[in-house]
Amino acid sequence: MAFDAPPNGKACIIGAGCSGFTMAKRLKDYGVAFDCFEASDNIGGNWYYKNPNGMSSCYESLHIDTSKWRLAFEDYPVPDDWPDFPHHSQLLQYFHDYVDHFGLRDSIKFNTAVTKAARRDDGDWDITTSDGKTQTYQWLFVGNGHHWDPRTPDDYPGQDTFKGYQIHSHNYEDPFEAYDFRGKRVLVVGAGNSAMDISSELAQRPIAKKLTISMRRGVWVLPKYLNGEPADKAVLPGWMPPSIGRKLARNMIKKQIGNPENYGLPKPDHEPLDAHPSVSGEFLTRVGCGDINAKGAIDRFDQGGVIFADGSREDIDAIVWATGYKVSFPFFDNPDLAPVDNRFPLYKRMVKPGYENLFFLALAQPLPTLVNFAEQQSKLAALAVTGAYAFPSHAEMDRITAADEKTHMGHFYQAARHTMQVDFNTYVKDLMKEIERGKKRAKVNA
Repeated sequence: MAFDAPPNGKACIIGAGCSGFTMAKRLKDYGVAFDCFEASDNIGGNWYYKNPNGMSSCYESLHIDTSKWRLAFEDYPVPDDWPDFPHHSQLLQYFHDYVDHFGLRDSIKFNTAVTKAARRDDGDWDITTSDGKTQTYQWLFVGNGHHWDPRTPDDYPGQDTFKGYQIHSHNYEDPFEAYDFRGKRVLVVGAGNSAMDISSELAQRPIAKKLTISMRRGVWVLPKYLNGEPADKAVLPGWMPPSIGRKLARNMIKKQIGNPENYGLPKPDHEPLDAHPSVSGEFLTRVGCGDINAKGAIDRFDQGGVIFADGSREDIDAIVWATGYKVSFPFFDNPDLAPVDNRFPLYKRMVKPGYENLFFLALAQPLPTLVNFAEQQSKLAALAVTGAYAFPSHAEMDRITAADEKTHMGHFYQAARHTMQVDFNTYVKDLMKEIERGKKRAKVNA
C-alpha cells in the first residue's frame, strides 16, 4: 500500500494500550517518526491485569463483553480457537502478539510517564517525562484511557461514620484478596457492566452472606447471546436510519428478556438503548434466584449499614463502588484541555478546534467496542499528519461536532456516563466519508 511521503517532524504518543499501539502502527506505516511513552513496564493499559501503574480495571474473572467478531483489528485476526467472549488474559496476549507482529515494541519507552504536556507559542508540544527529560514534538496523541481515575461518591449523609470496608470496582481483583468477601454482607453500588459482573460473582452462595445492589434507576440488562449467537454480531443494514434500527432492536430486546421488574429489579424510566447498555449473561438469573437483592438509591449511612431512599435498611460489611470514572489528563495545565463533568466535545471525538496537532484517541464510549476504535480514528489522524487530510474551518468543526453529538447522544438520558457515547458503525461510516472530504480540501489547499 502506497503512502504519502512523511513530513518533517515527530509525533508523541502517550500510552501503549490498544489505542496507543494501533496509532503507533499507523504512523509507522506512513513513515512518521514518533516516540510512544508508557508509564508501565509493558503494553496493555486497562487490559493488563495487575498493571503496576495502577491503571488496569481488570479483575481476575473478567471476560470482555464484546464478542471476538467485533473487537478484532482489521489487519490482525483474532485466534481461531478463541471463545466468543475471551478472557482478559487472552485479549492481552492478542495485544502482545499484535505489537510483536508489527515490530512496535522497540518503539515504546516503558516505565516512562508523561508528566507534563505544554503547548509552545509556535504550536509544537514540549513533553516532559518522568525521567526528567523534555522534548519537543510537532504532533501529540493522547491515549491514556478513561477507565483509570475512579469516581467514588463521598457526600452521602453519615458516610464518614460507616465502619465497613470500601473499594471501587477499579481496584477489585477477586473475592478473597485484599479483602475476603466470604460470609460478608456486601453492597454493590451501580448498574453498569462492572456492577453486573462483580455482583454476580460475589452473590454466589459460597461467597457473600448476602449481596445487595443499589441502583439509582432501573436499567435494561442485555444478554450476551440472542438466538444462539453473540448479540453484537447482528448488524443492521447501512442504509437503515439509526432511529428505525433502534426501534427494531428495542422490540427484540423486550421480547427476549421481558420487563426488568419481573425479575425483581426497579422499573426503568427509559427505553432499551436510551442508556449505555449493561450486558450480562448471569445477572438476571442471580436476581431471579434471590442471590442478588435489588435496592434503589442510597439515602444515607450509619456505622453499620445503609438506609435506602425507600426507608429500608441493610446491615453492610463491605461496599464495592461501581460508580464509573472521571475523564482526566493530569499532564495538561491548560484549562481548555480539561473536561467539565466528563463532557469534552471534540471534532470526530478526536480534535479540539485550534489544536489540530493534538489528537485524543478512543476518548469515547462506543457501542459495541472500544478495543479497535482508535484503529479507525488513526486513519484520519495519520492523513492529517502527512498533510493528505485538511480540517474544515473551526466554525464548521463546531457545527459538525454539535450535529454528531445529537446523532450519537440525542436519545440518551442525561448522565456523566453518556457524555461520550457513539455508535461504532455509524461513527466509522461517517469517518470514512469525512476522510474523503478532507482529502479533497487538502488538494484544493495544496
